[in-house]
Amino acid sequence: MPITDILERNCKLYGEDICLVDINPEVKERRRVTWKEYELIEANPLEHYRREITWNVFNEKANRFANLLLSRGVGKGDKVAILLMNCLEWLPIYFGILKTGAIAVPFNFRYSSDEIEYCVKLAQVDVLVFGPEFIGRIEEIADTISKKRLLFYVGGNCPSFAEDYISLTANCSSQCPAVKITDDDDAVIYFSSGTTGFPKAILHRHRSLMHACKVEQNHHGQTKDDIFLCIPPLYHTGAKMHWFGSFLEGGKGVLLKGTTPDLILETISKEKCTIVWLLVPWAQDILDAIDRGDIHLEDYELSQWRLMHIGAQPVPPSLIKRWMKYFPHHQYDTNYGLSEAIGPGCVHLGVENIRKVGAIGVPGYGWKVRVVDEKGEDVPKGQVGELAVSGPGVMKCYYHDRKATEEVLKGEWLYTGDMARQDEEGFYYLVDRKKDVIISGGENLYPVQIEDFLRGHEAVKDAAVIGLPDKRLGEIAAAIVDIKEGYVVTEEDIRDYCMKLPRYKRPRKIIFASVPRNATGKIEKPRLREIYCGDSESLVEAQTRS
Repeated sequence: MPITDILERNCKLYGEDICLVDINPEVKERRRVTWKEYELIEANPLEHYRREITWNVFNEKANRFANLLLSRGVGKGDKVAILLMNCLEWLPIYFGILKTGAIAVPFNFRYSSDEIEYCVKLAQVDVLVFGPEFIGRIEEIADTISKKRLLFYVGGNCPSFAEDYISLTANCSSQCPAVKITDDDDAVIYFSSGTTGFPKAILHRHRSLMHACKVEQNHHGQTKDDIFLCIPPLYHTGAKMHWFGSFLEGGKGVLLKGTTPDLILETISKEKCTIVWLLVPWAQDILDAIDRGDIHLEDYELSQWRLMHIGAQPVPPSLIKRWMKYFPHHQYDTNYGLSEAIGPGCVHLGVENIRKVGAIGVPGYGWKVRVVDEKGEDVPKGQVGELAVSGPGVMKCYYHDRKATEEVLKGEWLYTGDMARQDEEGFYYLVDRKKDVIISGGENLYPVQIEDFLRGHEAVKDAAVIGLPDKRLGEIAAAIVDIKEGYVVTEEDIRDYCMKLPRYKRPRKIIFASVPRNATGKIEKPRLREIYCGDSESLVEAQTRS
C-alpha cells in the first residue's frame, strides 16, 4: 500500500482532528512566558506565531497541488524539488507530489545557488517549489534553471521569475486525483554524499516510505494520542521518517522553528508533546541550562512527555546518564540509519535496552544486519568489519549512477561504509566511519569541499580537514593548513577568508602544520587523527547516527 493511502484513510477517520501545528517564533518578538503564567492569562502567547491544520485541510492542500501539477503535465517519472524551511505547507506539498505519481526531491535549505543548480541537474528536476528565504539564491540561477522547468513560489510577494503557488492551488480541485500508485513505483530522491562532497541522488520506491512508517511505529509504539515534536529540517530523512510513526496512527505533529532550551520546553508544555526527537547539541543545551539554573523544570508541564530519542551523530553515554537524572521517567532510544536505507531505524537500541547505551543496537523491524570483511564474508563477533543492512527500506539505486550503485548494493545487501563490531549479546557498535564525512551537530560536512576552498587562498600550500571530538556537536571541523614559504598568515586571516563559506562549513579550529601525504598523493588522514585526536575509539563514547 502506498503511503498516500494513509493520508486518505486519516482524512476519513479523523478529518476534523488537528494533524499539524506550525510554530514560528521569528514571526514576532515574544516575551518569555512560563507554563504556569500561560495557564493564568487570557490570551495565548503562541497565537501570533502558531498555525494549525486538520487532516481534511492537509489532504485538501495535497490534492490541490497534485491537480495543479497534473494540469501542467507533471506526472509519473517527473521530479518535483522542495526547497522550503519547515512550515505548514511542506508536508502537504510533499504528499501532493506523491499523489501525482511524480517523484518528490527535498533539497537541503543550506544549499548555495551553485549547489541548488547542481542538484536540479543531477536529479533532472522538472519543477522547483521554493520559499521566501531562497528568493536571492534562486534569482541568481533563475535564467538557467527556469528553461523547461516550472518554478512555484510559496509565500507573499511572488518574484517575477516564478509562479504563485498559493493563488494557483486555490483554483484547483480538492478531489484526490485518479492516479494509480503501487509500492514498486518510484517515490522520492534524497541527497547524500561521500568523501568528495558531491551529492548523490538516492532513489527510493513507495515501499520504502511505507516501511519507514511501520518501523517507527513498531519501535516507539505511537498511538493516536501521541503528539510528536519535530524540530529538525523536513528535507532530512530522519525528521520525517520519525514523524511517519505518528502519521501512520493519525497522531498530531508539531513543527517548531527554533532550538533554544526554553523554546523547546515551552512548546512541549503548551502543545502537550509526548515524543521528542533531539540532536545531541539540543539535548546538551537543555541539560546545561538546567545545571546553570537558567531553566527550572517545575515551570513547565512535562509529565506527558514519555519518549526522548536521539540520532544523526555520536551519542555520548554520559549525556544519557545526565538526561535520566533529570528525566527519570523517560523512555530513551537511539537509531542508526542512512539515507540509502530510508533514514533511521535499520538498527536501533530499543527503549528496553537502555543498559546498552553506547551500542547502536540490534536490527530494526524488518531489517537484517551483518558485519562483513572485504570479501563479503561475516566476521566473528567482536571483530571489526563493514556494516551491511538488508530490508524493504533499501534504496532502488543512485539515480543515473550505475557505478556508484554497484559499489554499495550487492545483492540484497547495502554496504554502509561504516565499520562496526557485534558483541556476544548481539548488539552492534560503530567503531569508525569508512568515509571521511564529519558529522557536526547532525549535519554532514565534507572535508574535500572545505580543503579545496582553503587551497584557493594565495598563501595556502596545502590543507586537510578532519573531525575533532566536541562535547556539544559531536565533532567539529579542524583545518590543518600548510602555508607557503615566505608568507605570514594568522589564524584570523584564515577565519576571515572562510567567511565566504556557509556558516556551518567554516572550520572551528585552525592548525598550522604540514599535511602528510602517502606515495600516491592521498592525504594520510588516519595519521592526522593520531596526531590531533589520539585513538579514535577512545575519543567518542558512542557513535550513533540516524
